[in-house]
Amino acid sequence: MAQDFNRAMREGLADAVGFVGGALAGWWLGRQFGIDFIATSEWNARQVVGLLLIVGGCGVGRFVARRLMLKDKP
Repeated sequence: MAQDFNRAMREGLADAVGFVGGALAGWWLGRQFGIDFIATSEWNARQVVGLLLIVGGCGVGRFVARRLMLKDKP
């Protein structure tokens, strides 16, 4: 039972770190292209691309964090 709890805690931590880190990386990437989704209130194609970068960053960040934090662990 302790192993299940430890695994669940590692998965939760990996998800949290991955989502937040990925979202920040996606937002940073968008800002490098001149798209700041967070700072603007209007909706147009550039803001949708910025939002997609943030959402995509969340998924990629979660995937990478799980691979790094859960590798070689039961």
